[in-house]
Amino acid sequence: MMRSIHPEADAEFRAAAEFYDESEEGLGNSFSAEVFATIDRIIDYPNSWPRSSKRTRRCLCNRFPYSVIYRHTETYLTIYAVAHQKRKPGYWKDRLS
Repeated sequence: MMRSIHPEADAEFRAAAEFYDESEEGLGNSFSAEVFATIDRIIDYPNSWPRSSKRTRRCLCNRFPYSVIYRHTETYLTIYAVAHQKRKPGYWKDRLS
C-alpha cells in the first residue's frame, strides 16, 4: 500500500519524538517505533479502527497517548495527524482539504 503523511502530521510526529527524547534518552525512539507499529496495524487492518470523521479513521497507539488519524483507499493511505489524545479534538480537520 502506498502511503503519505501530511507535512503538519510529520512535524507533530517529529516534535513529539524530540519531546520524549529530551525527557528520557531513547524514549523518542520508543515513541517512533510505536507510531510505526500503529501504522503497520492500520495497513494490515485499515477498516478495523473507528471513524474519527466522515472521511477518516483513528487508531490508538498502545504505549503513548497518541492516535494516528488517517484516510485510506484500497491502494493508498494518507496520515493526517499524529495527535495527542488530550489535545483539542479535530484540530487537524483543516488538513483534509
